[in-house]
Amino acid sequence: MTTPLTAGAAPARPGTGGPPRRAAGRRAARWPAWRAFLLLTLPMVAGLFLFKYVAIGWGLLLSFNDARGTIALGNWNGLDNYRRLLGDPAFTRSLVTILLFTLFIVPVTFALALGLAVLVNRLRGGRALFRTTFFIPAAVSYVVGALVWKMSLFSGTPSGVANSLAYLLGYEESIGWVATVDPPLYWIVLVTVRLWLQTGFYMILFLAGIQQIPAQLYEAARVDGAESEARLFRHITWPMLRNTSVAVTLLLIINAFQAFDEFYNILASNLSGLGGADGRTPLIYLFQTALGEQNYGAGSAGAFVITVLIVVFTLLQGRFAGFGRTAEEEGR
Repeated sequence: MTTPLTAGAAPARPGTGGPPRRAAGRRAARWPAWRAFLLLTLPMVAGLFLFKYVAIGWGLLLSFNDARGTIALGNWNGLDNYRRLLGDPAFTRSLVTILLFTLFIVPVTFALALGLAVLVNRLRGGRALFRTTFFIPAAVSYVVGALVWKMSLFSGTPSGVANSLAYLLGYEESIGWVATVDPPLYWIVLVTVRLWLQTGFYMILFLAGIQQIPAQLYEAARVDGAESEARLFRHITWPMLRNTSVAVTLLLIINAFQAFDEFYNILASNLSGLGGADGRTPLIYLFQTALGEQNYGAGSAGAFVITVLIVVFTLLQGRFAGFGRTAEEEGR
């Protein structure tokens, strides 16, 4: 006697059990997943290889060529581009300029970012508001910030913000902040715009590091008698921020050596060069050499010289700071 559940069922075919069918389904589903993975990753990998690694290799080969007006290889000249570049007084002056800028902007930005992070972390209310307020300049383009500084805040007109403040302090004449070379007042414009643009970003990094410090350490220090905030910062906050401090310093050094936008847009009198201010950075020099003079061989050689300098400075800084060493290695 048949039941309603089996009356309309079709007879099972031999060799068509459940488990083999599921295994076959898994094998069939695995291949489309790999195809989708390759379809999604191959364009990115190909673009990375072509536009980054091939471009870097081509630029290295181009630096050993006399490539004027062309990026084709074949006219080899060995190390002539490097010799001419390092023997050019304009390039050596640009190296001195960026070194002085780095020596000043790195510690000042570090101190301001760390100080703001400590102050914001102590707030009991409105912490998110101040954190967002200080971070907003990091989202502004360096070009936009430089033009605002040049055309509004530090313009040579009497209506400029800096000149308006100067009138309140007793100055009767307008000051040409960007055009004044002796004394070099244009450095005030360059330094302040860089500090405004990047301090908030590094403040967020320090604030994240401070908030990772266990509160029990501060409580134990207070029990032991460390009541002042200065002693708590010296013995707990600063040592616990060691890795964050080294990472921030590395980023600051790299960004300082790559300075271009604010220098070019503030000091450039036109598209072909700079004004009287001696603020040409190595990247501006290479920009004018490669795109202005169309000497792509010398431009490529200069790019690798700057790359070597950045790598050397970052490695030395990481070496002296002990970045990446464990506690056991520090004790040896």
